[in-house]
Amino acid sequence: MEIIMPLLSSFYGVLIYIYKEIGGKHHMPHFHAKYAEFEGVYDFKGNLIKGDLPRKQSKLVEAWAVLHEDELNAAWTAWNESGEIIKIDGLR
Repeated sequence: MEIIMPLLSSFYGVLIYIYKEIGGKHHMPHFHAKYAEFEGVYDFKGNLIKGDLPRKQSKLVEAWAVLHEDELNAAWTAWNESGEIIKIDGLR
């Protein structure tokens, strides 16, 4: 199964991706946050589902998700329905 992962946002060294499985389907909207060798999977309310990030970066990701929940939902829908990539501002 091929996995495609566009970069949606980045801030303070954290990279935010949404994955799409070709030939498969994710059941719950979520995003992946990567920082150095760490990776965490979060829901759109900022809750960690799986993985880990250093505490400081995890708190930044949680805050970012809460601020951009509506945009994350729109990006998830666009990416999974039409393949459109919607970029989201990072934290400043």
